[in-house]
Amino acid sequence: MDLLTLAVTAAYVLFWVLILSVLARRVLGVSAGPWRLAVSGVVGVTVTGLTVGDQVTGSDRNLGFIALFIGVGLFAATVTLVIIEFALPAQRTTAASMIRAFGRWRRRTARYAQVSRIAMRHGLGAHLGGARRHERHGEDLPRRLRLALDDAGGAFVKLGQVLSTRRDLLPPAYVDELSRLQNDVSPVPWDAVAATLGEELDAPVDEVFADFDTEPLAAASIAQVHRATLHTGERVVVKVQRPEVRTIVDRDLDITLRIAGVLDRRTAWAGAIGIRDLADGFATAMNEELDFSVEAQNLTRVTAAHDSEGVVLPPLHPQLCTRRVLVMGYLDGIPLDRAAPRIDALGLDRSALARLLLHTLLTQIMRDGVFLADPHPGNLLLLRDGRLGLIDFGLVGRLDRHMRSVLGRVLVAIDAEDAAMLTDALLDAVAHPDGIDHAALERSLGRFMARHLGPGMRVDAGVLGELLRLAAHHGLPVPAEIAAVFRALGTVEGTLTALEPSFDLIGEARAFAKRNIRDALAPASLGAGFVTEVVTILPLVRRLSRRLDRITGVLERGQFSAGVRGLADQEDRRIVTRLVHQSLQTVLAAAGGVSAALLLGIDGGPQVTGGLGLYQLVASLLLIASGGLGLRVLTSVLRGSDG
Repeated sequence: MDLLTLAVTAAYVLFWVLILSVLARRVLGVSAGPWRLAVSGVVGVTVTGLTVGDQVTGSDRNLGFIALFIGVGLFAATVTLVIIEFALPAQRTTAASMIRAFGRWRRRTARYAQVSRIAMRHGLGAHLGGARRHERHGEDLPRRLRLALDDAGGAFVKLGQVLSTRRDLLPPAYVDELSRLQNDVSPVPWDAVAATLGEELDAPVDEVFADFDTEPLAAASIAQVHRATLHTGERVVVKVQRPEVRTIVDRDLDITLRIAGVLDRRTAWAGAIGIRDLADGFATAMNEELDFSVEAQNLTRVTAAHDSEGVVLPPLHPQLCTRRVLVMGYLDGIPLDRAAPRIDALGLDRSALARLLLHTLLTQIMRDGVFLADPHPGNLLLLRDGRLGLIDFGLVGRLDRHMRSVLGRVLVAIDAEDAAMLTDALLDAVAHPDGIDHAALERSLGRFMARHLGPGMRVDAGVLGELLRLAAHHGLPVPAEIAAVFRALGTVEGTLTALEPSFDLIGEARAFAKRNIRDALAPASLGAGFVTEVVTILPLVRRLSRRLDRITGVLERGQFSAGVRGLADQEDRRIVTRLVHQSLQTVLAAAGGVSAALLLGIDGGPQVTGGLGLYQLVASLLLIASGGLGLRVLTSVLRGSDG
């Protein structure tokens, strides 16, 4: 083959690559970059050459075969473009981004397969479907789940730890088993820690710190903590994120969200506990935990509102804090669950210490709106001088003013044993409680109070978890913020009872809520609240007077009318238009497929050429057209475009 023939052939192929790729993009109605179009066009030309290329280039070629050539190539190019669009859904695609996306897809697929094998090895496969099979494993399922999450590692261990705190969603057997998950891992080598510190602080470690202990105080899956000394002589702790942890967590979160979506569609139990919302909340919390600047903001906000002299928060060094490094003052203390000898040595009042800890947490919850959401004993310290220390604000709960009001009403209703008040408070926390049987809910809450809140009954945090499960049973989705409060109280209860076995957590919380509401009703607070409400309502009153004047004028003239316009909202019109387009395209695709099947069943008929009849040619083209329409509908549905 001479050079001229090679050039003509290359130009011919490039021409058809361009034609097929542009036509494929027009058929699907999507925006695609040059690399996507090039790949789809090359695949279209290749498939055509392997299938009908000989007939088109043969001696008996005619318009029928050329039409078939274009149709086969267009269909192959369209299918390729659909696959690329959903496998690599980026808006702009380059060769490098395609390679990176393929690498991410390969790693995600390998991890997904690994997690699936772990689930099957621990006997969880039978429980991922909708049917109730293998009930003999029911009692052993919590242990199997815990072992599977432990084997999977990464973010799955953190997921199990979060689930172990959701007594409102899971039975006690699951909570008890998952609480055994540990997050201790091997520490990162010092060289890697030093490299991270150098990158984040833009300076060598010895320039920033006068002394740095290379042996970590603690090591977990997200970060590890070291002791250090600044050049000013102040002792600090340095929290350093583990290298590559962001990539690992992103991969595991992607898999977690995908599994949650599958379980939500395939199983009844997953939908009952709201697994999709649970997974979304977990992903949000994990992303916040990976950003140490969020923890720095949390600590800053809590410190600004903190006013208890008996409780110490670590001072922050914001000039040394980044997204991957956090530097705080060192609190010289020991975990509260191991502080009994020091308490006795200092002669501290255990009951007063427990009350101080609870009141600090309740103040954060009810007054400040930001609270330590994971007050386990490791985050609660007893300092050398007998004061309490709170550390680790990577996981906090947040309550807006409305939710703080709802929580206060819940606690007051429990204290008053008023089922109607408790029902109203819980309903007020839900955005759309229309489908809930209020009377049935109130009766259930009344029975709940009679069973747990009678004279001589001791109320603990477990009762709060049962209250949440009761609300969920009636279809009342308790907000995650309220659940986080009950979870924090349940976590801290063990520490409080260890300090003082007779300590009444719920009784103290109820008394605190009543004092908080009483303070809100004080004249000074009411006056400030009244001024705020007046400032909010005054513009509405001004507009209302003008509108009332116009309405009375229209009524006086007898010209009052009201009109309701359907589909007035642009978004509603867009949705209806898209549905109509998709429906018409689906009908046309189905009609084309049926017509093609009928034509293929007809024998005889005119011959386009020796090897192809007219009916077969038309049927083939109809099949290609109906397939293209079907792919367009699929693309429109999955991408949510206008189709």
